[in-house]
This record gives sequence, structure tokens and C-alpha cells, in this order.
Amino acid sequence: MDFLLPIRRLGAPVATLAFTAILAGCSTFQGPATPAASNVARNYQQSISLSGRMSVRYQQNDKEQAIHGSFTWDQQQQQTVVDLLSPLGQTLATITIKPGMASLTQSGKPPRTAADVDTLTELALGWPLPVSGLRDWLQGFSRHDAGGPYVAVPADTESSLQSPDGWKISYDTWQREDGANSSHPKRIDLSRNTEQAGQVSIRIVIDTWQPR
Repeated sequence: MDFLLPIRRLGAPVATLAFTAILAGCSTFQGPATPAASNVARNYQQSISLSGRMSVRYQQNDKEQAIHGSFTWDQQQQQTVVDLLSPLGQTLATITIKPGMASLTQSGKPPRTAADVDTLTELALGWPLPVSGLRDWLQGFSRHDAGGPYVAVPADTESSLQSPDGWKISYDTWQREDGANSSHPKRIDLSRNTEQAGQVSIRIVIDTWQPR
């Protein structure tokens, strides 16, 4: 079964490993930049569990494709494990990322490994996902295109920036953490114009958020 069945099959079939990079982060873990805004009541979580939904639009053979699915993200300081789910909830791929190594396992196929998760997933997808940034972006931390630190502000629903590798990151919706005087991103929109897949647009909705 293909992961994230296309809403429209206007071009060649979507790769069965679609979205394997969605939530992997990079294979060499680095913490986020030091917050630039000291009045932001949020701290980066080294260990966290997330689940949510994702949709993506891109170009394939000059035709628009739209796909969707869901994910779980289990992050610790030295390892992240991501399960990629079909719209019906079946686990179709598991990505494990450790310092210096990333592996991808899909039902019925031998595991694939690479030193860098970006390389591994780009080969599988055929279109780019910002996997090296998601470990920070999912929590509202990043760097500006000029390299300076950036912390998204929950009160600013139009908060956005451009990353050093060209992705526009917009934080549309926030959600207050249970029992805490802080908020976390609820919806994140990503976009980038690429040579490989035209205009790529990704929407991430985080449904559950729990520090480990």
C-alpha cells in the first residue's frame, strides 16, 4: 500500500515512500538557536512526543499533486522515531534517526540507511521536505535566512520567517499546553519554490503534544 494516497493522480504514481522525511529531523542533532526574544514563555523540549496530520502540494511532470496522511513523532535527545501513517491509520513506514545515521523501514521491503536523513528521504520522495529543520520548527524555533536566531511568538498569528535554505515558515495557530503557562504551535505552513517539484506547500497540524 502506498503511503499518503494522492488526492489527485494527475501525473506518474506518487512514490510509495512519500513523506518518509516528514518528521525525521537531521541525522546530526543540534539544539535550537538561543531565543532572541527573552519574553517568550517557551522552552525547547529535547524529549517530546507529537502526533498530527500533514498535507502537501507539489508538481510532478508539470501536473499538480496533492497528498495527505498522519504521523507520530517520538523525540529524545539522541534519537527520533517517526511513524508514517496512511489516511486509514496503518503504519506504512518507520524512520529512526540517530547521530550520524538514519534508517527507513517499510513493510515488505528491506531497511534503507544513510548517514544523512536528507539524502535518504530525497531519494525516496523525489521532491524536497525540510527534514533538517523540523526538529526545531515543530516547536517554533529556527534561524533567519541571515543565520540569526528566531523564536516564533504565540501572540503573533502572522509570525513567519524564511529559513537559510529557502523555506518560508508560517505559524498560523497556537495551542496552550495543559497545566502550563506556555503555548506550542498548532498549525505550521511551509512553502518553497523548487526546481525539482515546482512550488511545494506543506501544512502540518499538531493534534497531540506531550513532553516526555
